[in-house]
Amino acid sequence: MKGIVLAGGSGTRLFPLTVATSKQLLAIYNKPLVYYPISTLMLSGIRDILIISTPTAVPVMRTLLGDGSRLGLNLSYAVQDEPRGIAEAFLIGADHIGGDSSALVLGDNVFHGAGFPDLLRGSRASLDGCTLFGYPVSDPERFGIGEVDATGKLVSLEEKPTRPRSNKAITGLYFYDNQVVDIAREIAPSPRGELEITDVNLEYLNQGRVRLVELSRGYKWFDCGTHDSLLAASQHVRFVEKYQGERVACLEEIAFRMGFIDAEACYRLGLELRQSDYGRHLTEIALDLAVPPAA
Repeated sequence: MKGIVLAGGSGTRLFPLTVATSKQLLAIYNKPLVYYPISTLMLSGIRDILIISTPTAVPVMRTLLGDGSRLGLNLSYAVQDEPRGIAEAFLIGADHIGGDSSALVLGDNVFHGAGFPDLLRGSRASLDGCTLFGYPVSDPERFGIGEVDATGKLVSLEEKPTRPRSNKAITGLYFYDNQVVDIAREIAPSPRGELEITDVNLEYLNQGRVRLVELSRGYKWFDCGTHDSLLAASQHVRFVEKYQGERVACLEEIAFRMGFIDAEACYRLGLELRQSDYGRHLTEIALDLAVPPAA
């Protein structure tokens, strides 16, 4: 499975924060926002990731993340010069996807929860067509909404409904089989001139090959497109890290725990950042979790 992070857009709702920088480079507590969607793909076991962003943001992200080899990843970059819809990611990333399945995550989405890695890898293993991830919200009029029947089967999808049939928002994380590229090529732009991801998902729904995984109790999802959601996500990550002792979206630690890099590489990465708590944490876990050499 190939991964795509769609980190484009102009972030106008966050002005003046985003006048001179990309939304995905803003801080969520102690890390850039883009770390969080990348971590979601890594926790799914995905190592080959395309990052799509704006012409001005791509060089900065390349400086921040490099080619991914230090994390045991293969990171590549592509430009979306202006917002033309989420589904355009599959047209931009068609060569990257090739003959594989794909996971798309929006660059401003933060996910966290106990057992999340297992849920991701299980959803990847059982993929048959399209897998969406739903989250209960109090204001469903603002989101794409999925309706399920009594058995939990997804029966309808509607974008920002005036009269929502449920409170299950479709989050910015999507798993697809290889047909998604052809579907994205066939859909027509919406009245606002964008290739809508809901139209892609509706095609899978019409085929009877879509599944909704509900992220309910124990999970957190933040769509960081407003000042309030940026603050809420930062407060959540701070609480988890400060009072529960868990690091959220620490890419180097995830790479180590997933077996993408070894303890020596993790320790070396920690030394590069040793003036920060982040770097000291990396050196500590590398020493704590390293397998002792054989006698």
